[in-house]
Amino acid sequence: MRLDYQVALALKQNAKTDYLYVLEAPTMKKSLLLFCFLLWPITAVGEQPAQEGLPNIVFILADDMGYGDVSCNNPDSRIQTPNLDRLAREGIRFTDAHSGGSSCIPSRYALMTGRFAVRKSSGLAQGPLIDQDRMTVASLLRDHGYATAMVGKWHLGFDPYLQNKKKPADYSQPLRGGPVDCGFDSFFGMHASLDIPPYFYIRDRAPVTPPTNDAQANSSTGGPEGWNDIQGAFWRAGKISPDLQFDQVTSRFAKEAVDVILRHGAAKQDKPLFLYLALPSPHTPWLPLEKYRGKSGAGMYGDFVLQVDGVVGQVLDALQTAGMDQDTLVVFSSDNGPVWYDKDRDRFGHDAVGGLRGMKFASWEGGHRMPFLIRWPARAAANHVCEQTVVFSDLLATLAELVNLRRIPQGMAEDSVSFLPYLTDPNRQPEKRPPVIHDKWTVRDGDWKLILPRQRKKATAQLYNLKADLAEQTNLVTRHPDIAQRLEEHLSSFNRGNQ
Repeated sequence: MRLDYQVALALKQNAKTDYLYVLEAPTMKKSLLLFCFLLWPITAVGEQPAQEGLPNIVFILADDMGYGDVSCNNPDSRIQTPNLDRLAREGIRFTDAHSGGSSCIPSRYALMTGRFAVRKSSGLAQGPLIDQDRMTVASLLRDHGYATAMVGKWHLGFDPYLQNKKKPADYSQPLRGGPVDCGFDSFFGMHASLDIPPYFYIRDRAPVTPPTNDAQANSSTGGPEGWNDIQGAFWRAGKISPDLQFDQVTSRFAKEAVDVILRHGAAKQDKPLFLYLALPSPHTPWLPLEKYRGKSGAGMYGDFVLQVDGVVGQVLDALQTAGMDQDTLVVFSSDNGPVWYDKDRDRFGHDAVGGLRGMKFASWEGGHRMPFLIRWPARAAANHVCEQTVVFSDLLATLAELVNLRRIPQGMAEDSVSFLPYLTDPNRQPEKRPPVIHDKWTVRDGDWKLILPRQRKKATAQLYNLKADLAEQTNLVTRHPDIAQRLEEHLSSFNRGNQ
């Protein structure tokens, strides 16, 4: 069986379950090079620095959106994204940026904790994944004087486990282990994706309205646009709250995010704002608002990407209205690649991964190389392209340097390397990053990338030189067995550590 077919089959199977396996690995020893490019005095660990000069931070995370969906990354895109193109034009476009994995939960775990997700214990995600004593991006910023707010999809677990079909949650009790227990002052959002029941909004630790109604399963299989059974307007059967409408969730989160920004600006408080807006789109169900329907060249998926771009525009407008736009660091990315098959590319003439190979759940670049755009008018260069390799886990060290934390506590953010110098110095040349562990089977070291077969009897290992072959078409494993062996030994050592 061909390996690419195996991945596509696994995608179809995994997408119809509630399972996600997150595997352990040992601590990787490395040093963080902290550069003193900012003018604020360095503070000791645990101290709150002077807040003067600290920017507001807004991180917008799309869901299941490809590198090539953004028109500034893909001139041939059938989806025009003017607001995302504006971020690139007024800021920095990273071309070698990677999520924390090729599916939802690993990416969010790496983003919040500064750790590769393979460090987390193996098994099903049946409760809070972030330990109570672990530093997160939100707790770091809160402890350094920020007001912290999250809006959108959490997908890192709650206690009780909300998908337990044998023991439904008691919604009169607090939902613990979520954003407000991980460093956020406030949270409005959902526990997981909008195709995973139960469906209801959460405010801090409580449901806005408990899920008491029943939602029937829905699918667009065989419809006029030819989607399969995990594309289109797909969701699973389950409990739903009376106040939740599937097609209104993205716009509801956009309004909440805008309200957070406007309230913060009106309060004129000394604290800077950190807002994490985790959109549930363009993940299924693909339900674009009427104003976006038929406006892209990529069917209802492309129309939903247009709505994501529209939300970015709403956030930028709100920052300007609040008088916060010049000194707000805005980051946009996606958690993993799209659910977009070769047949979809051929049918619509749209390559959602922009010439890369693979899609969601794949170890190839299309599964985890993401759009990564940063706009910071007060400090960062405009219309700049950066080729430095960055990973979601690097956000924590970057923001630690931003707030002048001298040293990240031992045992925290083990896989985080600051990329702040690339924001403040447009002339800085790319440097080799320590090896990146994308998943249990995949390691990247410089230009070289090794993918081990998930079932060794079914396929051989794959070795690619990404500098020469970004589309991963030429397997060099037999030509460079020494490089393959070195990378495999590194990956095996990493995976063995916590077994």
